[in-house]
Amino acid sequence: MSARFFRLVRALHRYLGLFLSPFVLVFAISVFFLTHAWLPKFGPPATSTRIVPAFALPANWAGLAARPLIEALKPGLEQVGVPGEVGFIRHQVKEERLVIPVTIPGRETIVSLNLTNREATIVTRETGLAEALVLLHKSPGQHGPAIRMNWLFMKAWRVAADATAWLVLFISLSGVYLWYALRASRRTGWMMLGAGALTFFGMVYALSH
Repeated sequence: MSARFFRLVRALHRYLGLFLSPFVLVFAISVFFLTHAWLPKFGPPATSTRIVPAFALPANWAGLAARPLIEALKPGLEQVGVPGEVGFIRHQVKEERLVIPVTIPGRETIVSLNLTNREATIVTRETGLAEALVLLHKSPGQHGPAIRMNWLFMKAWRVAADATAWLVLFISLSGVYLWYALRASRRTGWMMLGAGALTFFGMVYALSH
């Protein structure tokens, strides 16, 4: 490989790694919260409740489900000042009520809509930074694909999460290339690569037997 190509890969490895570091930190820190089921609290939970009359409910809502229902309810949610990612909507038939969960990183809102008088009870809970990181970690997943990613900012986050995965792959491959191109580092590199491979496959074998 030419020296020019080496310098290009080295520059991309360095600067893309710096650009990527905040996104990697989000996933790295939040995975500790997920695996250990522990969320640090920096203060008492803040909860507020308000009641809004005349919620803008579309006339054909009863015939809709999943994503079409969410899209039909979005104008009403925007009117009452509740932006965010809409979760699974529950229709409580006996109570004549729609329960609409809406989340943004750091905040969870439950809109309880009385279908008789169109009055909406809105309960908002500030969840904090730790839960926000966990939400961002889990959001690009495939849970509930029929309704997920219905908020513009979550769609943007999914793109960022995909880009993070591709860039991590590039950083890894370019790191291997840079290591191999520097002959003085090859011996130590082989030792670390072998140790990592033995550790990984050893764990896979132990967990699968």
